[in-house]
Amino acid sequence: MNKKRILSGMRPTGKLHIGHYVGALENWISLQHEYDNFHLIADYHVLTTNLNSDSIYQDSIEMLIDWLAAGLDPKISPMFRQSQIKEHAELHLIFSMLATVNRLERNPTVKDQIRDLHIENVSYGHLGYPVLQAADILLYKGDLVPVGEDQVPHIEITREIARKFNNQYGEVFPEPEPKLTAFARLPGLDGDAKMSKSLGNTILLSDDAETIKTKLRKAVTDPLKVRKNDPGRPEVCLVFSYHKKFSPSEILEIETGCRSGALGCVDCKLKCTSNISSFIAPILEKRKYYEEHLDEVKDILTDGENRAQKVAKITIQEVRDKMRLG
Repeated sequence: MNKKRILSGMRPTGKLHIGHYVGALENWISLQHEYDNFHLIADYHVLTTNLNSDSIYQDSIEMLIDWLAAGLDPKISPMFRQSQIKEHAELHLIFSMLATVNRLERNPTVKDQIRDLHIENVSYGHLGYPVLQAADILLYKGDLVPVGEDQVPHIEITREIARKFNNQYGEVFPEPEPKLTAFARLPGLDGDAKMSKSLGNTILLSDDAETIKTKLRKAVTDPLKVRKNDPGRPEVCLVFSYHKKFSPSEILEIETGCRSGALGCVDCKLKCTSNISSFIAPILEKRKYYEEHLDEVKDILTDGENRAQKVAKITIQEVRDKMRLG
């Protein structure tokens, strides 16, 4: 029996943070032996919100290094740049004929991006971001897409496009299902709902222990816990949300200590620093290896792109045949 196929990807913004790991990468790693995985470096998608392409290649390499260091296995799953597989652009063009402007304008994710990034004039490409994403997924006939909750509306648009194409021209595409991550979001150090390098509220997978200590020292905590012996409220404390992920064996002790006032915020942050640093240490070690062997990283990318290209060519030929385009 053939394995179900997963297409997952990220926009290349350089080095990844622990929010990327918790929200997506950890899930990818756990799924790579169970499913047939394709991992997309979504470099075209960067242009939907930033036309400056100077750093896209280097950011792609940095992100790929973090993928490899965290545990993605290139022998199992091809990793490739969207821009190097021309069929992405062709399928996007075809799909753009199947998606209405009204449908795309109702997409809550794009609305949120416009609000958060203070975008005054929305580009055609930005509005059509979910259509390109549909092409990314369906070009490899993805059955499942690991996403956070905020991306579910995009997957619904992908399902609609697949259904519309199949009804119009004949069966080619599956209707992929979202596969939600178990721990979908890690808040930023400033208490913002999401970690973001643009907000400067992240802990990178490439940060050393001293850097993590410095960053966590500034992390927001319970505003009512002013002194060490004051009783705290873990449920409103940012640092406690990190402990849930990185200190699972100590979580009851930490919660009890916080509520009773026995555990002060300084000591709580130091404990969190230690546990995050221990978690990141093996990733950091592997990252140093790949940083010193960039030719190997580039070879992995070339191999992944060659493997992805073979699948993409087969799919696009099926599409052309169904549409009688030759």
